[in-house]
Amino acid sequence: MKPIIVARNLAKYYQMGEVRVEALRGVDLELYNGELVVVLGPSGSGKSTLLNIIGGMDKASKGELYYEDIPLHEADDKELTFYRRNDVGFVFQFYNLIPNLTAYENINLSVQISKNPLSVEELLEKVGLSDRANHFPSQLSGGEQQRVALARALAKNPKMLLCDEPTGALDYRTSIDVLRILKDFCKGYGKTVVIITHNTAIARIANRIFYLKDGKLDRVENNDNPLPPEKVTW
Repeated sequence: MKPIIVARNLAKYYQMGEVRVEALRGVDLELYNGELVVVLGPSGSGKSTLLNIIGGMDKASKGELYYEDIPLHEADDKELTFYRRNDVGFVFQFYNLIPNLTAYENINLSVQISKNPLSVEELLEKVGLSDRANHFPSQLSGGEQQRVALARALAKNPKMLLCDEPTGALDYRTSIDVLRILKDFCKGYGKTVVIITHNTAIARIANRIFYLKDGKLDRVENNDNPLPPEKVTW
């Protein structure tokens, strides 16, 4: 299969006074359509930096990054904005919902900027919130807010969904619900889903696991028998 993302020798440096911090140090990887990937590593290993560069929210200091043969490392701000708007969905640990909009309206924001959006009503049903569509974020639990944020990311029907600790602030039962939605989106729609986490148990649902250590890709493991989320315990 042809990869959707190809990274070659990605490096990211930050200058802090006279000290240069190396967040990424020569990462090579490929991501494929329809696979679910988990990126594992301790805090400071470069997980979020890698996700931000793949998602076009940041640019590497060195190296090459291709999205479907488009050289993102050569893209300007306008081209990266177009890429983020049309091809990538983001889910974060904190929900970033607009407080004065209802659940339906928060999700519908993505529909307004998408060329081929999914149905808001269908997504609300998929995340189990049809009866909460007209509730504001302050009227929803943390788990419900995360499911709204997830539906908002899915609404624009992105080719790739990037998730930064999507279960980090959730209890076990709600975490399983969120992982099930992510896996269903990956499998049902043939989309690429990348989850970064420090929770090693979550890796058992993935097709491949990338291990980051000190800004480098330490190893990659294939998982021929990924578990359904409800079978994962931690």
